[in-house]
Amino acid sequence: MEHYDVAIVGLGPAGATLARLLDSRFRVIALDKKRENGGFRKACGGLLAGDAQKALAQFDLTLPKDVLVDPQIFAVKTIDLKTGLIRHYQRFYVNLDRDKFDRWLLGLLPSHIETHPGCVCTDVRRSGSRFILTYRENGRDVSVTADRVVGADGANSIVRRTFYPRRDIRSYLSIQQWFPESHGTPFYSCIFDPETSDCCSWSISKDSQFIFGGAFPKDRARERFERQKEKLAERFGFQFGEPLKTEACLVLRPKKPGDFCCGQDGLFLIGEAAGFISPSSLEGISSAIRSASALASVLNSGVPRENRAYRAKTRKLRAKLLLKVLKCPFMYQPVLRRLVMGSGLASIPIIASKKEGSA
Repeated sequence: MEHYDVAIVGLGPAGATLARLLDSRFRVIALDKKRENGGFRKACGGLLAGDAQKALAQFDLTLPKDVLVDPQIFAVKTIDLKTGLIRHYQRFYVNLDRDKFDRWLLGLLPSHIETHPGCVCTDVRRSGSRFILTYRENGRDVSVTADRVVGADGANSIVRRTFYPRRDIRSYLSIQQWFPESHGTPFYSCIFDPETSDCCSWSISKDSQFIFGGAFPKDRARERFERQKEKLAERFGFQFGEPLKTEACLVLRPKKPGDFCCGQDGLFLIGEAAGFISPSSLEGISSAIRSASALASVLNSGVPRENRAYRAKTRKLRAKLLLKVLKCPFMYQPVLRRLVMGSGLASIPIIASKKEGSA
């Protein structure tokens, strides 16, 4: 079997950032579900939040034009379905094509990284001081060994499930559909509906298409999703029509320190696989980039206790995410949310125009 210094499972923002930053002295293999000509797509709205913009800026990276989409909107319409309250809040998101964004990150990888797109890791286990990974590629199973394994494979991480089966973390099913855009005015929205989910939903106008998605409890998730669509159409004028496509994936939502899992003994978890995702907004790109950068710094430095050093490097990130847990009641507890939205604090008054369409 071929042997590697580092094996990375997953090449989303976390895995791609780590692979890009690792020293060329490491022999690295990286496995990814995404095919070079299309394939696996995450149910993600495709908005680059301020924290993620800052994380990219720290590496002096600039987004190419073809990653961006129209329109660029400067406020989010927040809707509370229980009370009927609507408020607009200023936000500085960048509207982008998430699939092109991921592929742009892959395009930054140096030539010494051995990538395997369109394959699935089916098994990972310890064997003495090494790891054995098996992946399925072009209809056949391939096994390799590695000194270190990095789980960068998101919410449904096989690496985390294999080595930490009892470290459960609260999870939801993220469902997202795309429709032809038929609203008079493009908009972003953030939707709260305690009847169908204790998490949030979103809508985004994107290149003449309209996306609606949300995070729902896994029990009757699709039924909850459709019920919320019905209420938005009936009460707020959302226009859906026949969906062009439907996407779904798991999404994590940490709520306690034990939900974060950094790994041990040569095994590392980064990004959402480690639980590094905002419990309030479900934004994970910034944490993916920062945790990957922290691990690359540790491995490149050659310190003897790599796992201990990585955990120390991510202390501030974990503390920041836990602070967002304290923010959650003001967003998700109906009474507190009604008080905040009812006060109009920090909201933007919208001046209606004759051109403004429904929703």
